Amino acid sequence: MTPEGSVKRKNYVIDTNVLIENPNSVMALRNGNENNIFIPYHVLMELETLKNTPKLRHIVSKVIANLIENREHITFIRNGESESPFTNIVDNYILREIESAQDIPDPILVTNDRLLQLQASLRNIRSEELRDSKPFESESQLYTGIVEDPADAPPNSFFWRDGKAVLLAPDGEKTIGYVNDVWNLKPRTAYQNLALELIVAGHVDLVSIQSEAGFGKTYLALAAALYLTLERKLYDKIFVVKPTIEIGAKMGFLPGDVSEKMEPYMKYVFDLLLKLHRLRPANKLFHNPNEEVLRFNAKKFEVLPLAYVRGMNIENAVVIIDEAQNLSRTEVRAVLTRMGEGVKCVCLGDTSQVDNPYLNEANNGLNWIVRKFKGFANYGHIVLKGDRSRGPITDMVLKSKL
Repeated sequence: MTPEGSVKRKNYVIDTNVLIENPNSVMALRNGNENNIFIPYHVLMELETLKNTPKLRHIVSKVIANLIENREHITFIRNGESESPFTNIVDNYILREIESAQDIPDPILVTNDRLLQLQASLRNIRSEELRDSKPFESESQLYTGIVEDPADAPPNSFFWRDGKAVLLAPDGEKTIGYVNDVWNLKPRTAYQNLALELIVAGHVDLVSIQSEAGFGKTYLALAAALYLTLERKLYDKIFVVKPTIEIGAKMGFLPGDVSEKMEPYMKYVFDLLLKLHRLRPANKLFHNPNEEVLRFNAKKFEVLPLAYVRGMNIENAVVIIDEAQNLSRTEVRAVLTRMGEGVKCVCLGDTSQVDNPYLNEANNGLNWIVRKFKGFANYGHIVLKGDRSRGPITDMVLKSKL
């Protein structure tokens, strides 16, 4: 089974969890043509069951595509017990399939399951963990907005030249040799500065921003909205749209009108606006800025549930769609087709944190926006990175990968 002249080749047998953690692990472990790859038949059976799991369906699809693409470089191993019905406990079957493949010299089981590693050692089967793993990444994560080669880059991408970012605008290059000061808010990282650059750019109508929680997506978008609406007076009103996907225990029925029902979902937005109001007064945003409890002026600022947007025609406004990763493709289309003349739309989200049980990293609304709009002259996307975020505790969470 092992080709002649390949004594130094390693014979890797890949477990299911490795394929799920890194769909490209087959290519990584092959390392060109240096090593041989083996897949136990029960791994395929386990993938068959996992493809029906909503959170894993897109990853399994990627795994299967990679297995088919590399079919000629993979040997699938099985024995008579492979015909037995599938059970959730497949480890023993996988080990038996390795043992039955007598023509695989010194097989190495690659698995991140520590218990399976122990079981393998009891059967004198070598095992290793997958090193340098790179998990599945969505389009909104892979396309960061920063490119290496500007030659074929999408419009409104950035690249670095002599330590400065350069915006590839449709009408030519623009060097960003300054720090944006928007509503007295100065960005804490270079990436935040570039995000503000995209939002306030006159030729960009739609911006999407991807990042983990804590990098200031909403705060930046709100500051830019105040700047464009109240200072530059380019727009008449600010809308914030957010899907009402609950995390944890359900709150149940909420009394009151639309604004009161939305308040628990949008409190953090109100808190951020009040914080910006303290940085620089945004009096027109409120009915009476001198009241102890400030009430928002619906002529200048409004929070909308998704269902309300579908019947509207929004014009001359800044629209912030928060947590766009919890919208479906159909919902994103329904919302964006409500945008009329004079609209600046900013879509925010993190495709690695999808709370909608019917969506995943690949088929969510934010990912569809990046996939379909990348390349349009009036669209821009950026992934926020960096060390500093909303505070020292959040910094620890991000650095530790909690």
